[in-house]
Amino acid sequence: MRAVLVILADLLRGDTQADRVVPPTGFTARLTLFAAAAMTFLAVFALALSLATGRLAHNWSTELARSATLRISTSQDQVAAQTAAALQVLQTTEGVASARALSEAEQQALLEPWFGPDVPIADLPVPQLIEIIETRKGYDAEGLRLRLAAEVPGAVLDDHTRWRRPLVRAASRIRAMGLLSLGLIGGIMAAMITLAAHSALAANAQVIAVLRLVGARDDFIARAFVRRFTLRAISGAILGLALGLGGILLLPSAQPEGGFLTGLGFQGWGWIWPFLLPLLAGAVAFWATRRAARRILRGLA
Repeated sequence: MRAVLVILADLLRGDTQADRVVPPTGFTARLTLFAAAAMTFLAVFALALSLATGRLAHNWSTELARSATLRISTSQDQVAAQTAAALQVLQTTEGVASARALSEAEQQALLEPWFGPDVPIADLPVPQLIEIIETRKGYDAEGLRLRLAAEVPGAVLDDHTRWRRPLVRAASRIRAMGLLSLGLIGGIMAAMITLAAHSALAANAQVIAVLRLVGARDDFIARAFVRRFTLRAISGAILGLALGLGGILLLPSAQPEGGFLTGLGFQGWGWIWPFLLPLLAGAVAFWATRRAARRILRGLA
């Protein structure tokens, strides 16, 4: 950590004479600023996507893992008796925190998105649903199924496993793709800054030769390029960060009815992560420019 602080202090302090080696404007300056700003802008959204899908996977896993549904499909004259028998079984099952039969209004609300608000649920052979909430320890699903098969023949237990696993797997893969995108963005930024540094060094080959004649060491020359390109990258990254956060703030806030597409912003401590992007951009520029400077200066020797 101390070494990083020393490097940052050296970059900020700089050397007036060494800075004259690097052109303050031109193609390389614009390329570095544009690459850093554009890549940071994209990184903000990739980071937001990764964090949002991480939250989504956690919420789906938590909510669906602790709930289950018992469906009772039988003749209308047997629904009440089998519902009572099922509730009795659930109340005596270890690991079940609570169980309740959904009312007719609640079941109609579940069917409303597909059939509309006027569906005559009382006239349809809709199975009775029982909501099950389990404890942290959980219950033995196979054992409960065997008890239900013996005491409530018309009951079918759905522990949401077939729904939960694909959803969590999909969210985890999207999160991994977001993290992979961040790595690709960093690689593209490094390549663009390396190209700009190569161009600037090659354009100043005669100046570098004169500096060597008067006794300037390669470390002195390389440090000037590293400092200038690192500060340019940080400046461009700050601009890209501001634009990216502005775009994030324009997105709709998280809403239950909106689902995944309305929760792509940062939340809580997640707001810290995007502000680290300019420092990462500076680190990438520092590493890429130093490697490029050493390679080019060896070639000009």
